[in-house]
Amino acid sequence: MINIYEVNETNKMIDQENLDVRTITLGISLLDCVDADLERANEKIYQKITTVARDLVTTGKAIEKDFGIPIVNKRISVTPIALVGGAACKTPEDFVTIARTLDQAAKKTGVNFIGGYSALVSKGMTAADENLIRSIPQALAQTEFVCSSVNVGSTKTGIDMDAVRLMGEIVKETAERTKDNDSLGCAKLVVFCNAPDDNPFMAGAFHGVTEADAVIHVGVSGPGVVKTALEQVRGESFEVLCETIKKTAFKITRVGQLVAQEASRRLGIPFGIIDLSLAPTPAVGDSVADILHEIGVEYAGAPGTTAALALLNDQVKKGGIMASSYVGGLSGAFIPVSEDQGMIDAVEAGALSLEKLEAMTCVCSVGLDMIAIPGDTKASTISGIIADEMAIGMVNQKTTAVRIIPVIGKGVGETVEFGGLLGYAPIMPVNAFSCEEFVSRGGRIPAPIHSFKN
Repeated sequence: MINIYEVNETNKMIDQENLDVRTITLGISLLDCVDADLERANEKIYQKITTVARDLVTTGKAIEKDFGIPIVNKRISVTPIALVGGAACKTPEDFVTIARTLDQAAKKTGVNFIGGYSALVSKGMTAADENLIRSIPQALAQTEFVCSSVNVGSTKTGIDMDAVRLMGEIVKETAERTKDNDSLGCAKLVVFCNAPDDNPFMAGAFHGVTEADAVIHVGVSGPGVVKTALEQVRGESFEVLCETIKKTAFKITRVGQLVAQEASRRLGIPFGIIDLSLAPTPAVGDSVADILHEIGVEYAGAPGTTAALALLNDQVKKGGIMASSYVGGLSGAFIPVSEDQGMIDAVEAGALSLEKLEAMTCVCSVGLDMIAIPGDTKASTISGIIADEMAIGMVNQKTTAVRIIPVIGKGVGETVEFGGLLGYAPIMPVNAFSCEEFVSRGGRIPAPIHSFKN
């Protein structure tokens, strides 16, 4: 039974420590929208989304009001569009029409983002996959709410280096097409290894083919809550530190579980998973980097940072997994640069480099996230950065991702303002030495030996 102390404690987390439910994401299968006629396919997609999601935003707002829990985003994820549009789309331009349909459906339902303009190509690309990938720059330039992701590797299949090479070019072209808006299109594009089917967070969310026709996923947050808890045990042993993180993660996840169950009941849609990731925002006091500072490193990036992040990630998972029967998605600690004021401060202080961020991704939830780099960075260099991150995910049997933004017209020492939850970022330097010959070899990097478990 919940007592008055727990109620007051939760209210304090919300009012003073930036606790929120970061997103309710409604996953919708579009497999029944497949049609060889492009116009009919678009009509089916629009009708399916606007019908299933018609009450999502109003229900989210009602739960906010009834329970006093902020729900920052209401989002939709759909079946990877390369699968849905393959029968009708024969050119990249055909796929762009579906992107515009998704955008219209997002506007109609009132959601913040719609994810699933995606392709899964960890072992190779079909003609439809390649057409969708080549359409991404145009699609993201012509839409407002659409998010795109491409899975180019997995522990079971290895890394499709042809797709990696192509994605370097696509990221660069997306930056060019949205250069009038500081290359913002790249903030809506993620490259994955081991992408989960049930991730509620953008820009990487899509509705996996193993999922039900519709399902509710919830992503919680709460870096500020964890930091405040750790302030009370400053100087204590690692055992006390770990127990404090676990207990706090449990409380945060229970809030998400409550919202997920209530949203599922009110919408009449099955509950999927809770993603218990610590997702920072640009708000002061809502930073994963500040947690690392509280654990004991002067800035994120200082010696000891990777160990501190590993500890944090593990204890968040251990505490959260006891609070919900269904934990999934990414679940851990996000380390985006532009969305975390503490990370920005670390970059500006010279403590945090791209190479150190890569090392940290070995032990955190995702990967190189919301990192602004010089606009003149070569496409092959971006492909090399993607390949490195995919290798970390493949070998460590975890999800890794790259959401990197070459800001056209800007260089190291300048900053770029994205606004809202996306924040702002200093342009970070990139290793100038070439990997052109490596990424141009073509073919596939084989799966690691430990992948063979059948």
